[in-house]
Amino acid sequence: MEPAPLSSLQEEDVEEREPAGEDSAFSAAAVPPRPATHQSQHKYAPLDWSAYFDEERRVAIPGTDDVFNVYTAGSEGPVVFCLHGGGYSGYVCAAVYLGTFDMFGQSDCVNANGSGLAEMLSMASRIKDKARVVAMDLRGHGKSTTSDDLDLSIETLTNDVIAVIRTMYGDSPPAIILVGHSMGGSVAVHVAARKEIRNLHGLVVVDVVEGTAMASLVHMQKILANRVQHFPSIEKAIEWSVKGGPLRNIESARVSIPSTLKYNESQGCYSYRTGLEETEKYWKGWYEGLSDKFLSCPVQKILLLAGTDRLDRALTIGQMQGKFQMIVVRHTGHAIQEDVPEEFASHILNFISRNKIGPNGIEIPGLIKKWGR
Repeated sequence: MEPAPLSSLQEEDVEEREPAGEDSAFSAAAVPPRPATHQSQHKYAPLDWSAYFDEERRVAIPGTDDVFNVYTAGSEGPVVFCLHGGGYSGYVCAAVYLGTFDMFGQSDCVNANGSGLAEMLSMASRIKDKARVVAMDLRGHGKSTTSDDLDLSIETLTNDVIAVIRTMYGDSPPAIILVGHSMGGSVAVHVAARKEIRNLHGLVVVDVVEGTAMASLVHMQKILANRVQHFPSIEKAIEWSVKGGPLRNIESARVSIPSTLKYNESQGCYSYRTGLEETEKYWKGWYEGLSDKFLSCPVQKILLLAGTDRLDRALTIGQMQGKFQMIVVRHTGHAIQEDVPEEFASHILNFISRNKIGPNGIEIPGLIKKWGR
């Protein structure tokens, strides 16, 4: 069904649905209740990135015209390097940064309406004792600019990430955990499989499985066409994203949605920054062979899924052999890191703690071992 246009979206509370059962994350039954809405447009006003990240950097790749926008938060611990999905931006990790504070007993700081922001910001220093968050805008997304923004081939995206990490950290990077959502999950797997990043210690893939992703590609053009394509204001785009779009967390939408838009001067409205419809020839390459490549990555691995998903034969055998950990995050949509940032962040920090990953590598009392050096 085509999403309702904004003009038909009524300012009223939406009745809650029953919690998802054992359905696929892509089924209607797995979609969580949408938040209640109110008349005030202030509720959908954009939030500035500076409330979440410490710094915005422009990383120019030597010998090219490519400049990637990167956001950083924290100054201690290993680097959690985040790669967003197609059509998103690096801002999707903003809620993850704040969500980490829930690990310190502040689970009620932010509710579905985004209240309690000041309380969470007052504890900003706590995450810096655990990990650093680095999030980049991939090619053709956010504020990054390249010589060919429509070249979203898996080879080019992989090369971009490796180039950004090398430009930022040189030959002696801190310990790195790659975290990738959807398309970004595939990019993270390819980066890890290349074994070119020194001091890489972990791989977290979020809500992407080869079989399900490949099967969904035949429907992708229709899904993209059925989105609301133009918005009279950024506030309306944020409103649609939580009423008829992919998100459930209003605060997260207020941070992440503006960077996915561009202003169309001729039409006097906002439209999507990334022309995913024009990149169809690359879609198959994002996911083909992903399962075997994921299993081959020589680092600790987690697969986070929004609801139960069908694992293919390779992943099923790999899980039984203990080659990776699978975690099912209930009652969330596809954008797990935005919908339930507290739970998502807890999984990341538990991963770091369980594997004893310090700022420079694996840390054991009385012994520091740096893998990949």
